[in-house]
Amino acid sequence: MRVVFMGTPDFAAASLQRLLDERFEVVAVYTMPDKARGRGMKQSAGPVKELALAHGIEVLQPTTLRDAAAAEQLRALRPDVLAVVAYGRILPDALLEIPKYGAINVHGSLLPQYRGAAPIQWAVLNGDETTGVCTMHLASGMDTGDVIYTQETPIGEFETSGELFDRLKELGAALLCRTLRDLEAGTAPRTPQDHGKATLAPMITKEQCPIDWTRTPRQIVKHICGLQPWPVATMELEGTLFRVFSAEYTETETALAPGSVVSAGKQGIEIACGGGKTLRVTELQAPGKKRMRAADYLLGHPIRVDG
Repeated sequence: MRVVFMGTPDFAAASLQRLLDERFEVVAVYTMPDKARGRGMKQSAGPVKELALAHGIEVLQPTTLRDAAAAEQLRALRPDVLAVVAYGRILPDALLEIPKYGAINVHGSLLPQYRGAAPIQWAVLNGDETTGVCTMHLASGMDTGDVIYTQETPIGEFETSGELFDRLKELGAALLCRTLRDLEAGTAPRTPQDHGKATLAPMITKEQCPIDWTRTPRQIVKHICGLQPWPVATMELEGTLFRVFSAEYTETETALAPGSVVSAGKQGIEIACGGGKTLRVTELQAPGKKRMRAADYLLGHPIRVDG
């Protein structure tokens, strides 16, 4: 089976590595054009490109896929299947029709839940207890194609999006290999999605960072976990904006208004939430400082307690 792989970030690199480890014939890799990264904003390759080059695989980085030249270039590769994982572009129908087995996508949710760019983050943000990965046939709509296989996994109560991302990328890589083998053997199932049950997972933005203390402690914990590793939840105390990396539940009940500081000491900073409950911030980062335990920050920066 001649595989053309399409992907860009680390999530996709895990699938490409698994294909190579399991001796699939990857004849070329499509990835997004290099972009400026890091403090120096130098042009650099993404994880998929670096991996492909390290294995001597042809790398293609077209700026568009919607012209005759793009279709001709893909056709010349004689792909049996396109394996698409977090590529960064929607493929036009003209390309989907070229391979014998079409285009197979790995998606970080149990479709039709969380169609879109940030399925992993939204599963955490919404406090879901389970999520998973699936393989699907790409169609003209966004994440609307028929599902082939799914694999479910629980979400830890304090698991961050980054930690879940690392688990799902490996599950997705294994599922992709299984899918391609069964496609070639003619045994892969095909299940249309129930579009009436679809939910969306739009891109995450920095505007979502501020913690809303009127929410319940669990909702706030999930907010903190869901926005890691980027863009990270924030809170303002005494005019200073902190990045918040972890928090824990308490047994405290309070009549103070949400956002009030209930206590601040060796265990961290306890803050009033909605419903008369509190939450203890245990790890934070002040402007110009390193990420640290909240208790360590308080040693040199006492915070006024409201109650």
